[in-house]
Amino acid sequence: QVQLVESGGGLVEAGGSPRLSCAASGRTLSRYAMGWFRQAPGKEREFVAAITWSGGITKYGDSVKGRFTISRNKGKNTVTLQMNSLKPEDTAVYYCAAKWGVVAGATNEYEYWGQGTQVTVSS
Repeated sequence: QVQLVESGGGLVEAGGSPRLSCAASGRTLSRYAMGWFRQAPGKEREFVAAITWSGGITKYGDSVKGRFTISRNKGKNTVTLQMNSLKPEDTAVYYCAAKWGVVAGATNEYEYWGQGTQVTVSS
């Protein structure tokens, strides 16, 4: 089992740069990939970014490329999503997720999920 707990988020002005953090525990993560997804009201869960724990290979969703950066801290067992130039359409609940193996953008490939943290962007 992998336990994931997200933190950060809240109410942010458009153009802001908040940072989300995901604390992982329960298993050695060396062969896992960690991802961030988001879900806005009435919409499907959307892939945001992912990173392999071991090599730091990354993948981003088209809507956040160039604005968001995913990173991991092996010593602290955390994954961070740095969000820049936020837009109102970035408003969503953001979820941290984990899967065995390589990075992927499909929701159903991820086995473990956090509870989510709300990010609201005001215009």
